[in-house]
Order: sequence, then structure tokens, then C-alpha cells
Amino acid sequence: MNSRTQVGIVGAGPAGLLLSHLLHRAGIDSVVLESRSRDDVEGTIRAGVLEQGTVDLLKATGVGERLQQEGFRHEGIYLRFDGEDHRIDFPALTNGKAVTVYAQHEVIKDLVKARIDSGGDIRFQVSSVTVHDVQSEQPSIRYRDESGTSHEISCDFVAGCDGTQGACRPSIPAGVLTAYEKIYPFGWLGILCEAPPSYDELIYALHDRGFALVSTRSPTVQRMYCQVDPADRVDNWSDDRIWKEFRLRLATADGWAPKEGRIFHKVIVGMRSFVTEPMQFGRLFLAGDAAHVVPPTGAKGLNLAVADVRLLGEALIEHYRTGRNETLDAYSATALKRIWKAQRFSWWMTSMLHRFPGGDAFQYRVQLAELEYVTGSTVAAAALAENYVGLPFQ
Repeated sequence: MNSRTQVGIVGAGPAGLLLSHLLHRAGIDSVVLESRSRDDVEGTIRAGVLEQGTVDLLKATGVGERLQQEGFRHEGIYLRFDGEDHRIDFPALTNGKAVTVYAQHEVIKDLVKARIDSGGDIRFQVSSVTVHDVQSEQPSIRYRDESGTSHEISCDFVAGCDGTQGACRPSIPAGVLTAYEKIYPFGWLGILCEAPPSYDELIYALHDRGFALVSTRSPTVQRMYCQVDPADRVDNWSDDRIWKEFRLRLATADGWAPKEGRIFHKVIVGMRSFVTEPMQFGRLFLAGDAAHVVPPTGAKGLNLAVADVRLLGEALIEHYRTGRNETLDAYSATALKRIWKAQRFSWWMTSMLHRFPGGDAFQYRVQLAELEYVTGSTVAAAALAENYVGLPFQ
């Protein structure tokens, strides 16, 4: 079965859904293809720290109502080391900017609802997706639907928003792309637990035993992380062991301890930095995790996806309204400037706050000195705050 649209979008994550939403608002048709079911897409638990610019964009485009009601605005973070807290005050250092804690899957729910309510075409549970003729003026996407029926969508452009394991990036011929990757020698054990908030803002803690992070999901559910071996298994971490480790890594001189409760979700995730260049080939454009991955320490993954599709959406809208392609042709080069700055920040935060295997006492003292400098210097604190709340989109 054949059909046509203006922009074919592969992937119903935040990048693909937001791009479809932005295009719809400009009167541009799109079709979104997704291998998972709607329930799976909306039910995949992912944390979310939204930059000021991300929050502003979602609100301005009509998908920020629940975000405003349920999100937690955080005006700073705490860096904890040597048993003491040091607060980075975002508004004071960035002309009033802040971040909002609102889970990524909640953003996805809002975007799915917005697209469906407006008659958007999202096709879930597709398979065998392939991309064709992207160097022509009429590329196409082929796939099978849930029943196994074959389809082909002809389009003007293809947006590859299908993540690290998707079909779009591998469809670009060998030798075109250059990949830059760094694998970190540790991972994060993440938990969700039934407990009241332990603190009013996020805590990033460096301890000789490793990194720990305290976050907030809701008034009754909290999210926490601690550094572990990426090859470790969740089965090795009993609830008692988890809480003991958090108490040790988060201990303060005044006896503070995290609020504890029933743990109902555990996961161990590896950490890596990855960038592919360029992010476009012919009429195929990559966005989000299809083009880059960051370690979660800097809270940049979702925000980079939003920045990508904001830029790509503006370029496509310009093409359809004026026939001009300068912004579209420059998409990759423009997006990569912000991406590499976010990679630098994520790498820096990760390196400052984690204990590296084989790291000696000298390295640990250097990390403590770095934290003392960041928290003791207004200029250094402002640099952290500026990056954390989000650099300008362009």
C-alpha cells in the first residue's frame, strides 16, 4: 500500500513526536512510524530534567499544561562532598533561569495526546522499516504494519528520530559518517521508591565509594542513582544493600540521611558519549539519540533532542514557506555546535563526580579541589549554572 506525506518521521520518542507537533502547527503534514506500541512508548520510565528553553518551547506550543501543573521547578542543585552541601543558585547566576523535573515519558504522553487530538498520523507497532532514495527529491520509507502488510510512504524529507538502534543512521552509506564515542567504565544503578522528597533540590554527591544522585519524581515517589560497575546485575542489589550504599555516599557532617521507602523499580544503565557527523545525508536528517548520546550526569539527552528538532522544524518550515534551503543545508553544522558543548559539559560533570577504576588518592584530591573551586568561585559556578539550565538554541 502506498501513501504520501511531506515529512516522514521514523521514531515516536520525544524528537519525532515534537517535530511532528511543530510541523503540524505550521500546516505541514507528517507521518510518524514507531516500532513499539503506544503503551510501551508511554510506559518506558525515563527521568527528565528540562532546561529552561525546553520548558518555554513546550509551553509556547501548547503541550506544557501538565508540565506546569506537575513538574517541579528547581532553582539550583546541591554539590555534596566532604560531608557538606554547596548550592548552585541558578536564577542568581543566569538572569532568572531554572530547570524543571518532569519525566521524559510524561513529555511523551503529552506529545502523543496532542498529535492524536489534532488528527496526527502516528503508526505504532511497525516493523522492517527501511529508508530509500534519500539523495533524490522523493525519498521513501517502507515498512510492515502490525498485520504484516507492506507499505511505502513517499515524502519530501525523512527525519530519523529512531534512536541508537534505529534504521535511519545505518541506511547512510559507509564512509559518509564519522562516529566519535567514549565508553565510561561505570554505570548507574537507578531506583524508584515510595518515599517523600529527601531534599528540595537535586543532590550531586562525590564520595570515595562513588557518585550518588538524589532527585524527585513526585511528592510520594523519588528517583535516586548511584555509581556501579556497568557489568553488575540488578539481582545483586537487595533493597538493604541499596539503602546502605546511599546512606554511606550521602552522609553529611550533621547526620542527614535520605528518606527511605519501598523500592519498586531498579535498573542498571551503562554510560557513554557518542556523536555522529554529519547529521544529514541528502534529504535524510538525524535528530536526538539517532545522532548523539550523552551520559546522564549533565541532564542533556532529552534537551538536545528538543534543540535538534526545534532547529530542524524551523528549517523545514522555512523551506515550505519560502523555498529557501540555507537553514536546512546548515542543519547539521548548526546543531553540532550545541551538541559538542553539551558533550563537553556532560563529560566534565561526569569526570568531576565519579570515581574512576584505578583512580588513586591524587585523582580524588583533584576532584575535590575542582568541586571546591566550582562552589567557591562565582565565575565557575556561573559556568556550571549556564550550561545546566541550557545554552541558547543557536
